[in-house]
Amino acid sequence: MDRRSFLRAAVIGSSASVAFGFSVTPQALAFPAQTGPSPYGGLRAADANGIMLPQGFTSRVLARSTRVVSGTSYTWHNAPDGGACFADGTGWIYVSNSEVGSGNGGAGALRFNSSGTVTGAYRILSGTTQNCSGGATPWGTWLSCEETDLGYVWETDPFGTKAAVRRPAMGRFSHEAAAVDPDRRVIYLTEDTPDGGFYRFRPTTWGDLSAGTLQVLRESGGALSWVTVPDPDGSPTRTRRQVSGMKTFNGGEGCYYRNGTCFFTTKGDNRVWAYNAVNNTIAIAYDDNLTPNPPLTGVDNITGTSAGDLYVAEDGGNMEICVITPADVVAPFLRVTGQSGSELCGVAFNPAGNRLYFSSQRGTSGSSSGGITYEITGPFRTTS
Repeated sequence: MDRRSFLRAAVIGSSASVAFGFSVTPQALAFPAQTGPSPYGGLRAADANGIMLPQGFTSRVLARSTRVVSGTSYTWHNAPDGGACFADGTGWIYVSNSEVGSGNGGAGALRFNSSGTVTGAYRILSGTTQNCSGGATPWGTWLSCEETDLGYVWETDPFGTKAAVRRPAMGRFSHEAAAVDPDRRVIYLTEDTPDGGFYRFRPTTWGDLSAGTLQVLRESGGALSWVTVPDPDGSPTRTRRQVSGMKTFNGGEGCYYRNGTCFFTTKGDNRVWAYNAVNNTIAIAYDDNLTPNPPLTGVDNITGTSAGDLYVAEDGGNMEICVITPADVVAPFLRVTGQSGSELCGVAFNPAGNRLYFSSQRGTSGSSSGGITYEITGPFRTTS
């Protein structure tokens, strides 16, 4: 029996591993997700932008790194990465990180009117380093995370009117993504190292990230617990080495919270995890070793929809964004062709859920100056 078959048999045969599914309905299905047909059908031939999409969907290029965004005076930033959308009256704003080093990173934004026309573009964070992913807050800010050994979380204003604020209480480590759990009033944080932790930050006052408690997930005898990190500054001892028995994850990436469950990805083992915050349990929602002909590899950014679908972008792989349905089926949603030296990131839906945004970080050139940011429109499903 090969490794994939062995692992698949082991997981499916373990009742602990399939304790709950990620359905938005009370009826839980069984993890891990298996390869199957997409709810949108197969991918069609690449369009003029080199993107293979299901029937009924179209793409458009919104911005290119080093070029001025059409109709604005803003030059789009290099290496676009994690992103999110925010309501703006009858329109919306899409924010996008810039994963550039040496204090040249940060984040920018695109503003849309009600018809989806870009009406503005501007900078919301400058002078930071390796801004990889992050997360949106219920109070309308974007948490931009620095993926450096002693990186910070920066709280930014999507409207670009308020100055960005560094949030050291959220810890200094190789930050990747953040997901807000309003039910327990905590923010989950992933760490992009091979021996990284899965953290949560509990603000002293909800809605104010200036002070609070940083905790990391620990596993002992199969039981999970949250343990306070003694020194969130991470110096001289890194945060991931301060708590004995901390549960380690191989390269934490995207993070997304919904209905009591925080989904996050790990690139080192191509997994999507599901942390059930209600029961304080964790399961493997997807593993490319646990399904035949896995469509999803190089897992990275993740988001979801009201229908219960998860959308996971690939760093490498086939340059796809894959969908994982509430029925635990995983399939390609789109594929970007001719850009094998890049990665897909920044997946986010507008508030209405009928437009999907993402970036190809290095585009066709394979360099940070070749980034391309796209919009996908079409009949996204509202029910599963």
